[in-house]
Formats: sequence, structure tokens, C-alpha cells
Amino acid sequence: MQRLTFLKSAWKLLQTNGEKAVRRNYSHASPQGSFGLLFDIDGVLVRGRSPIPAAQECFRNLVDHQGKYKVPLVFVTNAGNCMRQTKAEHLSHLLEVEVSPDQVMLSHSPLRMFTQFHQMCVLVSGQGPVQEVAHMLGFKNVVTIDNLREGYPLLDIVDHNRRPKDGIPPTKGLRPIDAVILFGEPIRWETNLQLIVDVLLTNGNPDRNWNSAQYPHIPVLACNMDLLWMAEAKNPRFGHGMFLVCLESLYKKVTGHDLKYEALIGKPSVVTYNYAELLVRQQAERLGWATPVKRLYAIGDNPMADIYGANLYNRHLQTVQYSQDQKQANQSGACAQTVEQAPKMTSSEQGGAPAVFRSGTDLPEACHSILVCTGVYSKEEELPSYTGHTVTEQRFFHGHRDFCFDPSLTQPSFVVQDVKDAVELVFRQEEWPLD
Repeated sequence: MQRLTFLKSAWKLLQTNGEKAVRRNYSHASPQGSFGLLFDIDGVLVRGRSPIPAAQECFRNLVDHQGKYKVPLVFVTNAGNCMRQTKAEHLSHLLEVEVSPDQVMLSHSPLRMFTQFHQMCVLVSGQGPVQEVAHMLGFKNVVTIDNLREGYPLLDIVDHNRRPKDGIPPTKGLRPIDAVILFGEPIRWETNLQLIVDVLLTNGNPDRNWNSAQYPHIPVLACNMDLLWMAEAKNPRFGHGMFLVCLESLYKKVTGHDLKYEALIGKPSVVTYNYAELLVRQQAERLGWATPVKRLYAIGDNPMADIYGANLYNRHLQTVQYSQDQKQANQSGACAQTVEQAPKMTSSEQGGAPAVFRSGTDLPEACHSILVCTGVYSKEEELPSYTGHTVTEQRFFHGHRDFCFDPSLTQPSFVVQDVKDAVELVFRQEEWPLD
């Protein structure tokens, strides 16, 4: 019943948001298909503020002469320090095609479904319009790190220039914090780390004394687990995943306990791909396709986020299909085909609460992963000679602490040079005309 409720509420929200968003034009003259595309952005379409040349040519081929898209596609990024509208406008400018907000999925987009937290007083961390983003996601009572600093002036004193100069200012006595939401990497890490730990150790009341014995702490929801990401620099840059490592280490060092997450959202969690599939299905309906999308192709540059996540979602799809086959076999009295069961996913890999997913005959049959060599993964690295090898180093696990490392999930379905080659490959696989 909980799963059915989640599906109904998710689809209702998507339909409502779609009516409000700018209608994306699709080419109804194209033949009907049964596949959709999921594009990562950084390292696939852009490097920092500059478009990757192959991306512009690729998207010119994905629209017809009237600028209408030929296939349903969604941009799935772990970025989250902006609004969907802003990201859509930025992509439209860089790719030289129209991108609407309902085609963009940021790392925090699935938080729309976490309605049990929407009435709570939440502390949000990140940069950019975090308060506006939180309100757009449905959160009613939002406190920023800056609000907390102003309310409790003695908490943030690492920077001597920010310390109170004339005496001890009074506190404002803000409403107790019920949950913490981590949108993305902040600008002042020391400030955010200090104040978040203060909130966790005081049960949401940072004017009280620390109490490490009070465990577990108030809920923490984190978006974007990327340890590294690719910008204009020659080498990868620290991502929000690195900030999470710092927060986890500090909390463990102070309390002796592991920091617990109510939810981990963004690639590679399954709930992110589940939500992305809903968006693709919405785009397919606008395209006029009568048949459901049966195959997804996820194009990314980060083996530990994009490839791992797509393969993890594919494993989820196979598990759902296996369960359905078993149920049908039991109902008919037939013997179900024996297949090797996939390892059970952790709550973190699923995405945390609510750990609910769509199920039914309209789910895709598979999600294929395509690795490009224009971002975190470089063509200078040794590519796998056969499927038994993985394309990432196995000595170091760059995924999140709460994910069980399965090297096989870092193995892409395909490896290509860039996004243009990736899209051409997909159209050949589907036997579709690209021109």
C-alpha cells in the first residue's frame, strides 16, 4: 500500500508540475520507440562553464528541423545548488537547443516525495539559493546556516574576523531544528561543519550543551555523494561527497558513533533513477508514444556515480522482474525458472526513506550504462579488455561509506569517446534513424 501511495503521489506531482512548466516540443513525425536517454551534465556535456564540442553536435541531431526532440530525454545531474529553471536556461544556452525545467533532474529533486519532512523545521546546507530551493521542494520551515549564525553569534569563530567584537551578543532563540538537509558542498566548510555538528549534538537546540549520549541524532538527508567531479582543471575537484566524509569523520571522532543518514539521494542511489524514469515516462507521453519506455540508456563520465548507479538500478529492475515472475508462477502452479539472486541492496543504496519504488508491468526492462571519456574517466586510463575487468581502480573505493562496493557495478555496458558517440551507439542499438 505504501508503494502504491508513493507512485500515485509521485505521478500526480509530476503531472501538476508538467502543467505549470513550459511545454517541451517533441517531434511527432518520428517513429514510435521504446527507449529513453539519461544524460549526466558535468564531464559529459560541459566542463565547468564550457560546452564539450561533441555535445552541441549531438543535440543538433537529437532535434528535428523544427527544434523538436525525437526521443524522450532527461538530464540527471548530482548538482543541486540551483533551481531547475536556472539549470535548464544554462543548458539551453550551452547546447543551443531548448531545454525545459521538466527535463532537468537535480540531485535534490526526489525530495519532493519526502513529504513526511515538509512540515518540519529543517536546517539546509549548501550554496546558492538553498532556501528558495527548499521551498520549491515543499519544505515549509527552512533555516539556513547563515540564519543559525545570526541566531547564535558565538558558534562560528574559526575565522577571527567573524567573531563578535563588542561583548557577547544575545541569541535570538530560533525554533529547534527537526532535521538537517545537505544540498551540496558549501563555501565555508568550517562554518557548516561546526554548526551542523552543534545541531546534531544538541538535538536541534544549539544553545544547549553537547550530549553525545543522545543517539541516534535528528534525521540527516544528504544529496549528491560525488567524491570528485570534473571542471576545467586537468584533475578532478572535491565534490559534496568529500564534505560528507569530513562531517562523518568529525561526528565519529567526537561521539564515537557513526553519523546516520535518513536518506542518501542523487546518483548512484536507486530512488534517483526511479524518479528519473518517471520523468522520462512523462516526456514519452508528451511525445505521443503509446508504448511504455522499455529501455533506458544512462550516459555518464563517473564510473562510481553514473555507471554504478545505472547498473544498480538495472539490478533493481531485474529483481522486480524476478519477483513478478515468481508470483505469476506461484499463482499458476508452474515452476518458475531458477535464476541467480542479486545481492540485496542496502537502505542507503535504495535511497533511504521512503524506500519505495515503482513496480508493475510498465517498468523498463533494463537500464544500460554508457561511459564517456571526457570527464572523470579518461581515455588515458586502461580500458577493460573483457567484461571481467572493471574500469575503475579496485584498491580505493570512491563511493559513499554506506554503499557496499561491488566492482562489477562499475563495469559499463559500453565505453565510447564522447556523448556524440554514445547517442549514435544507442540509435544503432535501437535501429532508429538519427538523421
